[in-house]
Amino acid sequence: MFKLINYTKTTFIRVIAYLLLTLFCTSPIRAEVHPINASGLNRNDECVILLHGMARTHDSMNDLQSALVKGGYHTFNVDYPSTDKPIRILASQYIPPALAQAERKSCRKIHFVTHSLGGIVVRTYLKENQPNNLGHVVMLSPPNQGSVVAQKLKDEWYYQWLNGPAGQELAAAPNSIPTQLGGVSYSVGIITGNTHAFFDGWLLPFFEEDNDGKVSISEARLDGMTDFLVVEESHPFIMDSKLVHEEVLHYLQHGTFSERSKNSTP
Repeated sequence: MFKLINYTKTTFIRVIAYLLLTLFCTSPIRAEVHPINASGLNRNDECVILLHGMARTHDSMNDLQSALVKGGYHTFNVDYPSTDKPIRILASQYIPPALAQAERKSCRKIHFVTHSLGGIVVRTYLKENQPNNLGHVVMLSPPNQGSVVAQKLKDEWYYQWLNGPAGQELAAAPNSIPTQLGGVSYSVGIITGNTHAFFDGWLLPFFEEDNDGKVSISEARLDGMTDFLVVEESHPFIMDSKLVHEEVLHYLQHGTFSERSKNSTP
């Protein structure tokens, strides 16, 4: 005879919170770099290092990686344990292996393309360690001024449980890691969204301005940035947008976003 299992209310809440906050993704178990070589185009002496966002894996950047490969770039898609360690540890442990692989390709330029937390990890690394052949950095939906969502939820047990130490460091506060890093002196283009995924709707009351369901437009901005673009995309899916792929490629090639997209910014 089968025995019914009684799930507690706490377990139910944990499951729901997990689905909502991690966007149906699991945290990577280990850090790996997934390289794909360039196509036959003549930019194949340039490399791009990709870093995913909080509680995501390198798989979330696969479509963007494919677009970069078709554009002629060697790519290194980093899988790192975003919810297990503080931001400075993530930066010091998981960016150097990707840079080492890029150096073995004798890349003339090394670019970075990031999503969300990945942008803060790269900023943290480049604050003290800029490669001589650093090219451009493109950030998608980065919480560059900290995150009001993290600030509101940082004391909640489920937020701490799901997002770990890095999640605590993203709070919109004067002592947060993004705030402490200050501005940048290298080429940075930022793309952020102004619409939200349906499962992020419960977070909208935290915002007082346009946002992508996780990061507001002003939170994405950064002192010293070169260019800024707002698109009709949501936080968890912005890296899958064909328009975003085109604009990332345009920025890597020209150091600016296309006038067509800037003229049609919402």
